[in-house]
Amino acid sequence: MNIWYLKIWTNTNSTYFETQGTNMLIYTLPILLISVLGCFYLHMLKNSDSSKTVKLRSRWEVWRRPVLVNGPLGIVSVVELAFSLMLLALLAWYFSMYLSNSFAHITAEDSEAQGEKVWQTKLESTGLYLGLVGNLGLAFLFFPVTRASSILPLVGLTSEGSMRYHIWLGHTVMILLTAHGLCYVVYWASTSHISKMLEWATDEISNLAGEISLLAGLALWATTFPRIRRNMFELFFYTHQLYVLFLIFYLLHVGISIIALILPGVYLFMVDRYLRFLQSRRNVRLVSARLLPSETVELNFSKCPGFSYAPMSNVFINVPSISSLQWHPFTVSSSSNLEPELLSVIIKKEGKWTQKLYQELVKPSFENLNVSVEGPYGPASVDYQRHDTLVMVSGGSGIAPFISIIRDMIHRSKASSTIPNVVLVPIFKTSADLTMLDLLLPVSSNVSDLSGLRLKIEAYVTREKAPSSGDQNRIRTVRFKPNPAAMPLAPVLGPNSWLWLAAVIVSSFVAYLLLIGIVTRFYIYPIEQSGGTYSITSRALLHLLFLCTCIVAASSAAVMWNKKRSSMEAKQVHITDRELESVPEESLVQATTVHFGGRPDLEKILLGINGSSIGAMVSGPSGLRRGVAAICSSGLGNNLHFEAISFSW
Repeated sequence: MNIWYLKIWTNTNSTYFETQGTNMLIYTLPILLISVLGCFYLHMLKNSDSSKTVKLRSRWEVWRRPVLVNGPLGIVSVVELAFSLMLLALLAWYFSMYLSNSFAHITAEDSEAQGEKVWQTKLESTGLYLGLVGNLGLAFLFFPVTRASSILPLVGLTSEGSMRYHIWLGHTVMILLTAHGLCYVVYWASTSHISKMLEWATDEISNLAGEISLLAGLALWATTFPRIRRNMFELFFYTHQLYVLFLIFYLLHVGISIIALILPGVYLFMVDRYLRFLQSRRNVRLVSARLLPSETVELNFSKCPGFSYAPMSNVFINVPSISSLQWHPFTVSSSSNLEPELLSVIIKKEGKWTQKLYQELVKPSFENLNVSVEGPYGPASVDYQRHDTLVMVSGGSGIAPFISIIRDMIHRSKASSTIPNVVLVPIFKTSADLTMLDLLLPVSSNVSDLSGLRLKIEAYVTREKAPSSGDQNRIRTVRFKPNPAAMPLAPVLGPNSWLWLAAVIVSSFVAYLLLIGIVTRFYIYPIEQSGGTYSITSRALLHLLFLCTCIVAASSAAVMWNKKRSSMEAKQVHITDRELESVPEESLVQATTVHFGGRPDLEKILLGINGSSIGAMVSGPSGLRRGVAAICSSGLGNNLHFEAISFSW
């Protein structure tokens, strides 16, 4: 490695970029190039025939089969296990190779010359390489949380579905960086140099900046464990914003040359985060809401007709009257093909935020609600047509992604006869929850039945032995007063968003390179040539300023360019709600069988379906997902292809 690295460094160490230019060429540019090419691929995929994608995806089915079900990592497929083991092997090899080479050159004579013992010198070396390994893990940390990512879809992932990889990486990185900090504290204390903890060097590593970064990371890390995250979500949410301090002081600690390794993930995240910020500034027009007796709400937003998204997508919603800072993810239950001017989400009253939302909607004097939306985010395409039969098992409000699939199938059934059979197995606590099935039919559409689908619904009510009276199971529709300031939901970068994202990435990074090259050549280089030094801290802040400025300028220009078209489409949106209160359509009643007082025998249902390819999809509590995964991984049904949908981190 040292041979080819030194050769590249010799050929790329210029007066315009100096040493960080080599690291950017090796570590940063290749990932950004993959991201840009991924944008072009996703743009073509969006406009291509999905049949080719189906054939390609079917070849990878064996790699998606779950191999671990009940372990601490949850449900893990073959490919996930392989990637996890490869990453652990990379980190272990990286650490062991550096450490063994370093220890080989540590002698008692050299340690005594420095006034240290051998174990102290080795401890310092161990701390150094623990930090470098943590930096390597940090390079992967931000890819899963980049929602509009062009890299994740290349390996069949979405940001929401890969959130657990972010969690795993986060724990690994914090363990390594904490061990890195502890090694140095013990080393300084044992060598009587504890005062170094307060040093902020100008021409080398800043210890104090690293300690501030680590403290911010520890505060963030402490609230990420499941019990705290789920029971005290607001505390988790607010402390998680400390990632900004963590990154800034981490940059000031190590300098821009080391940051080049993690820069691709951070840079793409910064672009995505700023685009989300621009989209969130818009107030989205809320058309109507359907209030279910189970204290579940379907919100219907107006959207531009050209705005398309795949089934099982999700959006992040903010209601300033409840909390101006909190954004909560919800599954989209509508189909952009069937409902070109509406986007719907299903929200069940569970936590504090959803309780406040429900209380707002049921007020007698309620007229309107200011709402901001980010997204939708989701898979680049959904290839459920590759299966003969789909078995969808859901728990409670987990039925939402399946509603979006069924609505999409209603649209596709008009033009294709290759729609698979569907067996929907929703599991509810009470009979009041059965009204969620009425949401299979959209509130605004020319579709009045499900006769075009081969649909069978086996609904289970676990806490009741008989249906409750019909009066309390009525759905109430609330129509909102038009808000002139609200706009239909539109893509922040227009209909060709992937191409625009590629343009933003390329233009902003090229502008950053030009600015930093000019300043380095004509300002920093003359200072260093005259015998002076330009501090690492100042250089890092300069890079940070240029990074943020270029991202803001390029992203803002792209958004403003597409805003005109979105405004023109918004004027053409005319929505007519059809009257659908609580009377279920005849085709829905005929397709539904309700079972009271028990849970479904999932093994019997899944293994009792004939066909060469059965898609077993599950959405709901972790116990339900693991139960279906265990059946699919048992080997009893080789035709079962498992897919879990989880939005509970």
